[in-house]
Amino acid sequence: MDQVLIYIVVGFAAQLIDGALGMAYGVTSNTFLLSAGLPPKVASACVHMAEVFTTLVSGLSHLRFGNVDKALFQKLVIPGVIGGALGAYILTTIDESIIKPFVSVYLVVMGLMILRKAFTQAQEEHDIQTYVIPLAAAGGFMDAVGGGGWGPVVTSTMVARGHNPRLTIGSVNLSEFFVTAGESVMFLLTIGELLQAHGQVIVGLLVGGVIAAPLAAYVCNKISARALMVIVGVLVIVLNVRTLLQYL
Repeated sequence: MDQVLIYIVVGFAAQLIDGALGMAYGVTSNTFLLSAGLPPKVASACVHMAEVFTTLVSGLSHLRFGNVDKALFQKLVIPGVIGGALGAYILTTIDESIIKPFVSVYLVVMGLMILRKAFTQAQEEHDIQTYVIPLAAAGGFMDAVGGGGWGPVVTSTMVARGHNPRLTIGSVNLSEFFVTAGESVMFLLTIGELLQAHGQVIVGLLVGGVIAAPLAAYVCNKISARALMVIVGVLVIVLNVRTLLQYL
């Protein structure tokens, strides 16, 4: 029960951050799970199993409120699912001692991206046709391998290039459900038995996320998005640098 409570707190904090920024649930929660000593494949699998439920609610909400560009969604979902499933498979087949430092380096880069987003302005809009499909494939792949990153990679890139923020966030959130579901299926097929021993992690993250969801809008209105991005970016960088130092 003590372990479940810890993971509820992690899920709660990650969902508050995600609700306020529109991203970083996976990056935040996976960073804490790695710091707690979970293997990268188990940490990523647990995060995505819990995210199936949170992304479904989030995606349907955006669809209901007209925040989804259907053409953009269709371009994101298929390459995102393929990239995510491939990333999940590769993560489960590579030895932990080899993949763990690379995952930590990736999460440090995600932290730097979040910091950069806090202090940069959107550029003029570019034609998304030329990069959205490879971007989605790369985002899905790195999301599975790193335990998070679909939002920071896909949403940040598109918004930074001037695409409509509301439609970008809504389309990326709806497609994230399918990407996360595809990753979760691959994790179940490859390490399903191993995940049974970590059910408390999935339950804790899920419960914490559900509790935090109604409070996310309040946090979004009360806390500066820039300040929160700086805090999250620094926290992700510090914790993963610590993991790298322990590995070395």
